[in-house]
This record gives sequence, structure tokens and C-alpha cells, in this order.
Amino acid sequence: MGKNNYLKLLVMAAIIAVVPLIVSGDYHLSILVFMGINCMVVVGLSLLMGYAGQISLGHAAFFGIGAYSTGILTTQFGLSIYAAFLCGILFSSLVAVIIGIPALRLQGHYLAIATLGIGEIIYIIFNEMVGLTGGPSGLSNIPAFHVGGYPFSHSIQYYYLVWGALLVILWFSLNLIHSRVGRALKAMHGSEVAAGAMGINLSAYKIQIFVLSAIYASIAGSIYAHFVSFIAPNNFAFMNSIMFLMMGVVGGLHNIWGAVMGASLMTFLPEYLRVFKEFDILIYGAILLAILLFMPEGFLEGIPMLYRKYFKRGEA
Repeated sequence: MGKNNYLKLLVMAAIIAVVPLIVSGDYHLSILVFMGINCMVVVGLSLLMGYAGQISLGHAAFFGIGAYSTGILTTQFGLSIYAAFLCGILFSSLVAVIIGIPALRLQGHYLAIATLGIGEIIYIIFNEMVGLTGGPSGLSNIPAFHVGGYPFSHSIQYYYLVWGALLVILWFSLNLIHSRVGRALKAMHGSEVAAGAMGINLSAYKIQIFVLSAIYASIAGSIYAHFVSFIAPNNFAFMNSIMFLMMGVVGGLHNIWGAVMGASLMTFLPEYLRVFKEFDILIYGAILLAILLFMPEGFLEGIPMLYRKYFKRGEA
């Protein structure tokens, strides 16, 4: 993985440990919890789209599968949270395999439309299976997460759970992309024809990385369900998939750290732009437009590029 990434993980762990000492109140900690949840989903999208070059416009569906699996199994079948959590991962993986085998044979906008359609189908299932999901009215009374019989009653407990899980996901993802598998994914992104000619099993790698990204989304969805204790189909609609995609694009899908930064920024911004009242959406849109226009590779790579382009030129 490299010393640089290990150092970044250590710095991130230190920041995670210190932030609750600086940030006070359940509201601000709740925002940080949602930020961590979004980061998990977007890191999976970064692996799938930024590294493997496979488009997904329906990832909110896997987020929803994780949430509904753990919600239904704990509220209606009395399963323990940990067993339900694992079942959500297994079910999301199974759905990803069933969907991925035919869908990932497609490329470009055909794949985008296919994943969009799959996301809409799963969204309709959430709405129509009223007996299990509660339909449009949603599923409530989802129990709080617990450790050793002690339920989580404060946002700070979820904060450490979410960001601790994200650290593990980042560690695994960074090791993956710096391994033989990661090099194969990058080759596949560059040219599938050339990668196939070099003996890379394209179908196997596509399915595996699709399943892994679905697992990340499922984990995030399960934690989300237990944190908010109520879920409804609208939480997992098409616009949520677009929001996850935008988070990755803003930070930079081609870089794991960019995905984390993009998800963090786009979770943070809407909350703190509320002070502008009716102008908050206008300012939010202007910020996103500026990032996409002047930093098309994401602001993680775009900020150094702009510095070299304008400030270094002035020094010369």
C-alpha cells in the first residue's frame, strides 16, 4: 500500500479520535455520522467506476438492500443485529452477482441505462412489498445498534462505529488497488481489449469489483437503518444514486482519498449553507458548477493543478 497511505490512515485515525473533543452536540455528530456513511458508498463507487471503469447509476439500491435487510430481519423476524447485518451483506452480494453477470457485459451508456433500470426496479420493490417493507409509509422501530447488550444511545457511539468501519474499508481498498488485482482493474479501465489480450479475466474482475462495491453500500445502509431507526423507499431513490455519483465526481473518482473528500464536502455543505436561507440551493449549485468546470478531475487533484497553473506561473 505504501508508507504514504499508511501515514494518511494514521493521520485520519488521529483526527477521528480528536474530532469529538472539538465538536459538541448530537446535531453536529449526526452530520459526521452521515458523512461517514456516504464515504463508504462513494469509496465503493470509486473502485467500480474510477479504477475499473464500470458505470453504475443505481447504487442507492444496494444501500437500500442493506438497510431493508437488517431492518426487516430485526423488527419482523427477531434476528440479532449482527446476524441481520451479515445477512444484508450476503443478500446484497447475491443480488449484485445476479444483476452483474448480464449487466456487466454491456459498456458505456448501455451499462449506465441498465444499472439505472435495476435501481428503479429495486426501488419499486421497496414500495410495493408493503407486508415486508411497509411500502411508502416506511419501516419503523428499527432497534439501535448495540455491543455486548449495551445499546447505542448517543450519536458519538455511531460516530466511532461508522468512522472505524470506514478506516477498515479504506485500509482494505488501498491494499486492493496497490495489488495485482488493482493493476488489473486499472488496465481494464484503460483498455478492455488490451487488458483481455494480456490474459486478464475481464468478466471475473468486473463481477468481483461490482460485488465489493455493493457490499460497501450494504454495510453503509445497515448502519444507516440502525442509526435513524426509520427507513422509507424515498431514501433509496434514483436521485440518491446520482448524489453518490456526484460526491465521487466532485472529489475525484480516480482516487480513493478524493472519494472520501468529495463525500465529506457534499454532506457538509448543504447543512452549513442553510444560513443563507432561500439562497442556499443557488450557492450550493454554484460551488458544484465551479468545481466541475475548473476541476473536472475532482478538487483533490484540481486544487494542486490550479495552483501550478496560476500561482506558479506568477512566480515564474
